[in-house]
Amino acid sequence: MTGSARGERPAAGTEAQAAVLLGWLTDPDAPRLCLVTGDPRRGKSALLAWLAAHGARSGARRRRSARELIPLAGQSALGAAWTIANRLGVVARTPGELVRTLATTEARRAVLVLTDLHAAVEPDTIAELIGELAGLGRIRLVVEVRTGTPAHALLAARRATVVDVPEPHDTVGAGEPRRPARPVEEGAVRADVDLADPVAVCEADPLLVTAGYGNGSGDDHGGLRAAWLRAGQSLCRDQDPADRALVLLGALGDGADPRLRPALRVLAAEAPWRLRWTRVRGDLTPPWPGPVTALGTFGDRLLVAGPTDAVHLLRTADPTPAGESFTSSARRIKTLAPAPDGTLLLLDERGRLHTVRGLPGPRPPYLERLTAAVAATLTRHPGTALAAISGSVVVGDRLGSVHAFGLTGIHQAALHSGRVTAVTAVEAPPTPFLCSGGLDGTVRLWTPGQDPHPEPVAERPCPVVALHAAPTPEGPSLAIAWADGLVELRHLDTKERLSFRPGPPVRAVALTPDGGVVVGMDEALLCLDEAHRQAA
Repeated sequence: MTGSARGERPAAGTEAQAAVLLGWLTDPDAPRLCLVTGDPRRGKSALLAWLAAHGARSGARRRRSARELIPLAGQSALGAAWTIANRLGVVARTPGELVRTLATTEARRAVLVLTDLHAAVEPDTIAELIGELAGLGRIRLVVEVRTGTPAHALLAARRATVVDVPEPHDTVGAGEPRRPARPVEEGAVRADVDLADPVAVCEADPLLVTAGYGNGSGDDHGGLRAAWLRAGQSLCRDQDPADRALVLLGALGDGADPRLRPALRVLAAEAPWRLRWTRVRGDLTPPWPGPVTALGTFGDRLLVAGPTDAVHLLRTADPTPAGESFTSSARRIKTLAPAPDGTLLLLDERGRLHTVRGLPGPRPPYLERLTAAVAATLTRHPGTALAAISGSVVVGDRLGSVHAFGLTGIHQAALHSGRVTAVTAVEAPPTPFLCSGGLDGTVRLWTPGQDPHPEPVAERPCPVVALHAAPTPEGPSLAIAWADGLVELRHLDTKERLSFRPGPPVRAVALTPDGGVVVGMDEALLCLDEAHRQAA
């Protein structure tokens, strides 16, 4: 392997341009946007490939932001947005949502190295997205763009560092300039994939499928297009066709062509999950319960809360209603926790506690006094997360501490750096325990009255969104929703874990008594089972 391939030296003839790029990367006052310009066959792509690899060799002492090489050839604006979101560890359903998300959250530090803009399906729209991302001032983007194209004019109008590659060169090997890609006409990718064939779209290049579905033809391909666009960020990740088929099944509406589900189930047979049921926006039989902000379980019933004051009761075996919905005084329900006595505890968006009486069960008077005391405390010190077990109400706060309010007093532990985003409590023998998740990307286990476990149960470079722990046929298990769209099921005794990405942002998770994993989102609600349990 040559030195250029390892990122040690740029290709011959581009040394000066490489030096300018490295200077731009280290200059804190430089524009966030850098344009690598020039006519075809001048080595722009090879130069950016070198930049992406430079300094990444093993043994490098200095830490640097990751450099993400993203080829744009054949990409639509939607596909480019999903690719960028995946690389940065965020979830965004549209290019506009990507910009808004990155403007309001801390994404992973990275330099986006974008090549072949001229060969994109929608180069001008992608150029507009690049300009908006650069305008946020939070990430650096270096873009290969051909001089004289409309995309070049759009980007050149912004504040940018320009690196021109003026002279062609004839180097060979790792530094050889790539042949310019043939320009792609909008919609031309449709001929490459049968967009009405569920097996074909799961086996094809997902970015080509995305470009085909996004061409505005109006053909929904029996419901496949709507499902793909709903779950596309997950579908565009590198994965087996079986896993892609499972994701697509979870996003398919009940009005889809009835031939699609059997075909997708056959293809998804090798996936580690089985889809028990799914409800998406617009479904009627049974009806979609609406956007989800919080989930819980009470026996074989699923509790579903959304941005209104209503809590819906569904059966965990299927999503049919399991009783009348009930309402609360909460403006927007952020977290819910059913207490053993049948009281439903709700935490609203202001961090205040509300109670609703409606689930069956005896009502010991001491629990009423306990919840009243906790509610009074949260009016002065708002909570950020909520859980309940027999004799205790558990609350997380914005400073990283978890408080277990009990009949004999309060136990507290500083478990996180920054806000606690989720807590869950489990009545598991021999001792009940709690799990908490935070903005710091850790999940920690704690038994009130004892020292917290020194090592986190889970840790990733993104915040925890939701948790739910419960006894299952495999023992105590924990469902985790992460801010980058990942859902994990962890069996705490065996350390086994499974993961799933539904595509849209995940708002809540819940474990059913028989081991199902329920995932709540803005436009969908689905339940998964481990494949090995169904096979058994």
